[in-house]
Amino acid sequence: MLTFLGFAMIATFLVLIMLKKMSPIAALVLIPALFCVFAGKGAHLGDYVIDGVGKLAPTAAMLMFAIVYFGVMIDVGLFDPIVKGILRFCKADPMRVVVGTAVLAAIVSLDGDGSTTFMITVSAMYPLYKRLGLSLVVMTGVAATANGVMNTLPWGGPTARAATALKLDAADIFVPMIPALAVGLLSVFVLAYVLGLRERRRVGTLVLPSGDDEEPELVTVGTGTGTGTATGAGTAAGEGTAVATATAAGAGTAVPSAGSGEPASGGDAGEEGFQGLDPQRATLRPRLYWFNAGLTVALLTAMIMELLPIPVLFLLGAALALTVNFPHMPDQKARIAAHADNVLNVAGMVFAAAVFTGVLSGTGMVKHMADWLVGAIPEGMGPHMALVTGLLSLPLTYFMSNDGFYFGVLPVLAEAGAAHGVSPLEIARASLVGQALHMSSPLVPAVYVLVGMAKVEFGDHTRFTVKWAALTCLVVLAAGMVFGII
Repeated sequence: MLTFLGFAMIATFLVLIMLKKMSPIAALVLIPALFCVFAGKGAHLGDYVIDGVGKLAPTAAMLMFAIVYFGVMIDVGLFDPIVKGILRFCKADPMRVVVGTAVLAAIVSLDGDGSTTFMITVSAMYPLYKRLGLSLVVMTGVAATANGVMNTLPWGGPTARAATALKLDAADIFVPMIPALAVGLLSVFVLAYVLGLRERRRVGTLVLPSGDDEEPELVTVGTGTGTGTATGAGTAAGEGTAVATATAAGAGTAVPSAGSGEPASGGDAGEEGFQGLDPQRATLRPRLYWFNAGLTVALLTAMIMELLPIPVLFLLGAALALTVNFPHMPDQKARIAAHADNVLNVAGMVFAAAVFTGVLSGTGMVKHMADWLVGAIPEGMGPHMALVTGLLSLPLTYFMSNDGFYFGVLPVLAEAGAAHGVSPLEIARASLVGQALHMSSPLVPAVYVLVGMAKVEFGDHTRFTVKWAALTCLVVLAAGMVFGII
C-alpha cells in the first residue's frame, strides 16, 4: 500500500506542476499532506514535517547566504570579466551562446556546489539570452545537465556517499569512471551544439558590433522562414529574422522578429526595465576586485577542504563581503533588499520540499518503494547487477535524495551483486550514472536557485530537461560498459 501511495504521490506532484495546475511550493506542501492522510498517518504529519525541516534547515541557510554572497559579488563586478569573455566567444551566435552555457556550467561545477554553479552561470548568461531572445529553458536544461555530470566529482557528494556506504575508497570509484564521465560531458556539449543550432534557426540574423569605433559586423546565423536586411542602425525587415546588438561589457538590447517562430521561454527579449550587467552600475567596486576574488577563492577552498560547515562559511563570507564593499548601513540594506526576492523564493522552496521529503521518509514510502524495486529484479539479472544499478539510479536518484539512495538502497544492491560475484566497486561506479538527471529533481534545492534566477517555470524546466538528462545518463552508462568500467 505504501509503495503504491509513494509512486502515486510523486506522479501526482509531477503531473500537476508540469501542467501548471499548482505552484511548486503549494504542490510540495499540499500533495504530501494529503497522501499522508491517505496512508493513515495524518496524526504524525507534524512530526514528519519538523523532521524534514530540521534536516533541510542547514541547506536552506546555505542557499540564503550563498545567494546574498554571490549576489554581492555580481553587484561589485567580480564576474564581469567572465561575462566579457563569454560574450566575446559567443558573439551574437545562438549556437555559441548555448555551447558557452554548457562550458561555463561545467567549469564552475569544479567547486562541487550546484547552487554556486547555477548562480554564476545564470548571472553571466541570462542577460545574453534575454537580449537575443533565446529560450531560457535551453539555458536551465543545459546548465543542469552539465552540472549533473560534474556532480560526480569526489567532493561533489555522490561519490563520497557511495564510498562511505560501501566502505570503499572514493578515488577507486571515481578515477576509473573518468573516461565514461568525459564521454557524458562531451555528449552534453554535443546536445548544447544541437540545441544551439535549433535556436540559431529560430532566431534568425543578428548584428554584432565588433568594436566601439568600428562598423557593426553582420553575422548571419540563419534565415528563418524568409529573408531580411540589416543596417548599422540595427533594423531588420523580413519574416523569421531578428536583429540584436551586444557589447562585450554586457549592455545592449534585442529586437526579436515578428515572424511565426516559437516564442522564447521566459518572456520578450525587450522586457521593460531589463538592464543586464550594466558596466556603469553604481555598485561596482573595481578597487576591491582582488580582495573580492581572493575572498571567493578562499571561501571555495575552505568549502572543498571542509574547514567549516558550508552554511557557516557562506554566512561569514556574506557578512564580510557586505561590510567591506558597502561599509554604510543604507547601502548594505539596499543590497540585501535587492536579493531578497531570490532568497525568499529559494528558501520557501526548500522548506516546502522538507514537507515532501519528510512525508516520504517518515511514512516509510521511500523504503517500501526501494524494496519493491529491488525485489522486482529478476533472478537471472543477478550477474548484471552493475547494469541494473545504473538503470535504477535514474529514477531512484530523481525521486529520492542522494542520502536516501546511497545509504538506503545502494548497500542492498551491492549485497545482491556480491551474491552473484559482482564487485562492490562496479556497483558504486554504476550508482553515479543517474546524477545528470538527479540535478533536475524537485528534491534538489539547487534546482530552485536555477529556475528562480532564470525566471523559468519549474514545470517547463522539467518537461524540457528530463528527456535530455536521462539520455545523458544512458550515454554515461553505455560508455562505462564499453570501457569495461561497469
